[in-house]
Amino acid sequence: MPSWRLVSGLCITFFGSLVALVGVSYAMVSVPSENTAAQSQNNVYYWGNGQQMVASGTGVNRQNVTIDLIPEAMQYAVISAENKTFYSDPGVDFKGIARAIVNMAQGGQTQGGSTITQQYVKNTYLSQDQTLTRKFKEMFIAIKVGTKVPKPQILQGYLNTSYFGRGAYGIQAAAQTYYGVNAKDLTPSECAVLASLLKGATYYDPAGNPDIDPAATKDANYKRSHDRWAWILEEMHKDQHLTDAQYQQAIKKYPMPQGRKAVKGMTGQISYLADTAKKYVLAHSNITESQFDQGGYQIYTTFDKAKVNALSAAVAKIQKARLDPKNRDKDKYVQFGAASVVPKDGAIVALYGGAGYENNHFTNNADTSGVPVGSTWKPFVLAAAMEDGTYKTDGVGVSPLSKYNGDDNLKVRRPDGTYYLNKDNSIFRQRNESAYPWGYITLRKAMEQSINTPFVQLGVDVGMTKVRDMAQASGILLNSMSQNLNPSFAIGTSTPSAIRMADAYATFAASGEHVDPYSVTSVKKDGQELTGFDKPKLTRAMDANVANNVTDVLQNVIQNGTGTNAKALGRTAAGKTGTTDSNKSAWFVGYTQQLATSVAMFRENPKDAELLSMNGTAGVASIHGGDIPTAVWTEYMKAALQGKNDLGFPDATKLGEISDELGMPSPTPSPSITVSESPSETPSATPSETATSPSPTATETCQFAWNCSTDGGSTGSTSGTTSSPTATETTGNGNTRGNANGGNLFGGSTG
Repeated sequence: MPSWRLVSGLCITFFGSLVALVGVSYAMVSVPSENTAAQSQNNVYYWGNGQQMVASGTGVNRQNVTIDLIPEAMQYAVISAENKTFYSDPGVDFKGIARAIVNMAQGGQTQGGSTITQQYVKNTYLSQDQTLTRKFKEMFIAIKVGTKVPKPQILQGYLNTSYFGRGAYGIQAAAQTYYGVNAKDLTPSECAVLASLLKGATYYDPAGNPDIDPAATKDANYKRSHDRWAWILEEMHKDQHLTDAQYQQAIKKYPMPQGRKAVKGMTGQISYLADTAKKYVLAHSNITESQFDQGGYQIYTTFDKAKVNALSAAVAKIQKARLDPKNRDKDKYVQFGAASVVPKDGAIVALYGGAGYENNHFTNNADTSGVPVGSTWKPFVLAAAMEDGTYKTDGVGVSPLSKYNGDDNLKVRRPDGTYYLNKDNSIFRQRNESAYPWGYITLRKAMEQSINTPFVQLGVDVGMTKVRDMAQASGILLNSMSQNLNPSFAIGTSTPSAIRMADAYATFAASGEHVDPYSVTSVKKDGQELTGFDKPKLTRAMDANVANNVTDVLQNVIQNGTGTNAKALGRTAAGKTGTTDSNKSAWFVGYTQQLATSVAMFRENPKDAELLSMNGTAGVASIHGGDIPTAVWTEYMKAALQGKNDLGFPDATKLGEISDELGMPSPTPSPSITVSESPSETPSATPSETATSPSPTATETCQFAWNCSTDGGSTGSTSGTTSSPTATETTGNGNTRGNANGGNLFGGSTG
């Protein structure tokens, strides 16, 4: 047993060494300076070929000011909100430091300081290494600052180094960015708004940050900012930093900040490319927005400069040819969003986000929610039916030659035989674009002509949860889908982004294999490679033959249906049109084996972002997905695929069993074929098989031996005298963008 002298000696030696270590460490650390913190760098973005795309401005937007140029109202706003005992405390929260060190030692996240002094020390670190070494050093600096530096100087440093959002570091930059004034000219009310931003600019900037987080909408951010502004003013009043008269004046009206402005280099599509890449970096790393905006990062993207320019040129060309906002009111506020993704890879090679930051359009239309996709959703319903079958087939897939009633105004039957009801207990009836009497037609024909009623009933028969799961497996994010899986879910009330729609259709192009879309291949910090940016993995979303059969059906949409304008591409392609009620949005999503591209078109009220009808836009009664969106898609794909081989698609083979809708009449015996010139002696054809109008032909292209029968059940072509309806469609309903999860997205009468 060791003697008590030995134990005591060891303890004294240990504690003495510890004290010496602390003393040496304390002596070695230097007091931080906001001038040092201002020495920041650019973030540099690179094209997919490694060439520089843009450097984000000219460094961090920060101008240091002395404490005498910072209004007392701003000083006391942060003191009342964050550290009431600032002028009396030692500047260090030892319990908080101990808690943070223990948390880090256990593998948790680094925790910020709770006092203004500690936050100032943390702000001055350009290196954001999440290590115990840095945390200990930060602690020693905070202790030294608390004992050596005057409180006004600490407060000055804190306000000069804090991040206020929109790339603004420090109170002077924040004052100019949000209110267009110097810091010394801020009112107490404006000071309270800026102080609220220190809680988290992403969520407290009233302009909103939905591209960073869908929860940071303009409305939600305004409410958070307004509530905290009022609370800060109340706290300042309670702490006697505002007189009664000053408080009553400040609380009268919330001082709304100015809108965003474009920064140097962030113009045209570059702004949306950088936005998409930044969002990807933040989502796939532990880098915070504040750290990212301090600069020093090199971001290598997937974007193809030639394809980006081609997509932008395609939108501009079609806009110029078809829209005249100066002379036609219905052409005002029309917007486009588009994205292009490589199948089996997931790389986003091009996108179109809008008119550019320089035109005060800060929302990335390629990566936004709130624009219903309409009938472009129907392929997911068909894929689910072919993969899982319906309640009648006991898990056996359904053939695309199965027949469903395509008539207008149909009652939708539940699997138990009852009908869906409206809120007033009347029977719900599904509408089509027109009242044309299609009768019982194949799912292939229903997709070709984009008829709603067959897919609504099919979705119910399959089960909307399976439709949802198929869409999710293909690449659609769950939070962009309706949470109310009612019949309208089958015809496109969901609001995924253009990027996600292109990625999901790329799954069909890749014979059922899916890869999450990505925009960044690697990130370096001061030249050092960061982890977390490996290429997403390939997964199987559906059986290969299911995907190939969907492609076969969507090829027919282009050849004979609502997407015939895409035939101008001049190569093998598949795609689907989509239009919503009142023509509030119109889509075309199409693909070859090499490239999948989605194009969305919509009108938006600039005041509240509510979708507006496009009836009358471009001088026509209504806009459909097969019109302007398809024209943009075709123009772009011609350029993007120029010089590439036409690879066609893998063969689709016979799949599933024919399972007709409940109530399908039994076929009548075919009459014997006689030679006669009398039309009355010719077997009558269903309306869907006639092809005498200028509309796309109603007969189906036979691409594979097993799939060469018409809807009437006989082989070969048929003829008749009744005109087919115009090959257009609408479905779903248009709602305010960004409301992807709200219950008001789903109406009972979709067209």
